[in-house]
Amino acid sequence: MHLGKVFNTVVTALNVALPQSQTNGASKWGSLEAPTFPKFLRSNPLPGGYPWGNCTASGTNQYKEVPYTGVTRHYDFTISRKTLAPDGVTRSVIVVNGQFPGPAIEANWGDWIEVKVHNGLDYEGTAIHWHGLLQKETQWYDGVPSVTQCPIAPGTTFTYRFRADLYGSSWWHAHYSGQYAGGVLGPMIIYGPNHVDYDTDLGPVFITDWYHRDYLDIVEDVMSTNATKVRAAGVSDNNLINGRMSFDCTKTDKNCKKNAGVSNFVFQPGKKHRLRIINAGAEGLQHFSIDEHEMTVIALDFVPVEPYKTNVLKLGIAQRADIIVEAKRNSTRKSFWMRSVIETDCTPSNQPEAVAVVHYGPGRPSTTIMPSSQPWPDNSTACVDEGIDVPRPLYPIAPAPVPEKTFTIDITVGQNETGHTLWMMNNSTFRADFNDPLLLAASNGRDKFDPNSNVIDAGQAKSFRVIVNNRTPASHPMHFHGHNMYVLAQGSGEWDGVVKNAHNPLRRDTFVVPGALPPNTGANQYFVFQIDGDNPGTWPFHCHIAWHASGGLFVNFLERKNEVANLNIPYTIKQTCDQWDNWSRNHVVPTIDSGV
Repeated sequence: MHLGKVFNTVVTALNVALPQSQTNGASKWGSLEAPTFPKFLRSNPLPGGYPWGNCTASGTNQYKEVPYTGVTRHYDFTISRKTLAPDGVTRSVIVVNGQFPGPAIEANWGDWIEVKVHNGLDYEGTAIHWHGLLQKETQWYDGVPSVTQCPIAPGTTFTYRFRADLYGSSWWHAHYSGQYAGGVLGPMIIYGPNHVDYDTDLGPVFITDWYHRDYLDIVEDVMSTNATKVRAAGVSDNNLINGRMSFDCTKTDKNCKKNAGVSNFVFQPGKKHRLRIINAGAEGLQHFSIDEHEMTVIALDFVPVEPYKTNVLKLGIAQRADIIVEAKRNSTRKSFWMRSVIETDCTPSNQPEAVAVVHYGPGRPSTTIMPSSQPWPDNSTACVDEGIDVPRPLYPIAPAPVPEKTFTIDITVGQNETGHTLWMMNNSTFRADFNDPLLLAASNGRDKFDPNSNVIDAGQAKSFRVIVNNRTPASHPMHFHGHNMYVLAQGSGEWDGVVKNAHNPLRRDTFVVPGALPPNTGANQYFVFQIDGDNPGTWPFHCHIAWHASGGLFVNFLERKNEVANLNIPYTIKQTCDQWDNWSRNHVVPTIDSGV
């Protein structure tokens, strides 16, 4: 792949300069009116200093020590449908508070966050997952229907309340079928200790593949018995940065507005800028870069890392990276392209490259002249993320050398009796029961579950290891809820038992396992991770490609089940199930996919 190649083709097709100030998604993200962000929120009732006290990034184990701030941050979300044209092509978008991407959640490390969610959709349930947070002691607010709660029924309201127990950059998104691919997502910024200084925090940079069809139509094709429809379902139409990127209108006969605009960022010469890169797409693995600017990576997911430099950053779905970019002090250029490119060897796309403009201040920049900057060379075609060798967690933690339990999961593809192609984990595909959440069932003492629930019982293990063998040609960004995984090994064939960086392995909540090598040329791809069994609950482990999760690539780990019975689950969880039961008895619930 060569960054810039695709966009040059698009520019030729458009044949005009791109206006920079459109707000087609009804959001300020990516506009010149977008806010910058502080080092921390100063509304905590403290006489001075940091809200997290003496905790530091290099000297505090954030899994065991969370500061107490005494503050609750309140948010109010309304989910509804709205006709928008984020890239110039008009379509129905599911929005939060009327905008795509949705509003930001901000908190200091240790704050409580309370979000009241109103479901304004006519015929769909919903639920929201707060990606990457541990949810210790609030397991029921993890936001996965059929696992930790029933869906929020249309016309009803549900309030989530959880702790900002980790810090850094993440996102919130719907976890109901493929709904987040329709627009239900937004940034989550939790301020905490910094180990690398910077001058300005420019905030979230959402990179998202984009589809002109409604997510329900795509899910229907994903679940089709027609192989042609299944293959075409995952072909995105465009790629967006903060909800913007002009689509080449010559490629469609739909209502398409030329020159819909791209996102904008402003750098100050000689200053260091923090950006929070979030791959919030449905399928596309992304290569992110800024022409002629080196990036320093300081965190991956919610884990501060020893700083390292790169020109091109690779992020699978749901992964995040905090970067610092130092602007040139004396540049002859006044603007540069920011680029994010879908790796088309993994995922096809009709327009895989998104761009934004980085302007140099001071003053309000011109938005009529396109940059002439040159892209970094990028010849990588592997469907991988940043890997496990270079990123080293800043605070070292060594997992238990001998886990109490070990599980092996084989990822395969199979067909059911009706001819539907489904993703399998140990020859079983997941199917949600919206009316019977696993956490509630386990808390009531149930220890036998429907095979379609894909429950793996980890017992009372204080640590357990999982060997994942990917025997499919597709790569999978695998996400574990309620934990950061210790990533112990990754490679081809069968794992030889050797642990990488045993004293301080990579920690992430999402890791990309590449696709199996072609037949007769190699074997499966594996990755091995370990979990500290310190969070009683029912925790999903699934592929974060929306269409793969729809196809059943999803299991649940029942962790410390003897303690699950002692969880103090609020009455509102049962009340939400009662509301869903009442609604679903009188309406058809289109459960054509796994439901998650």
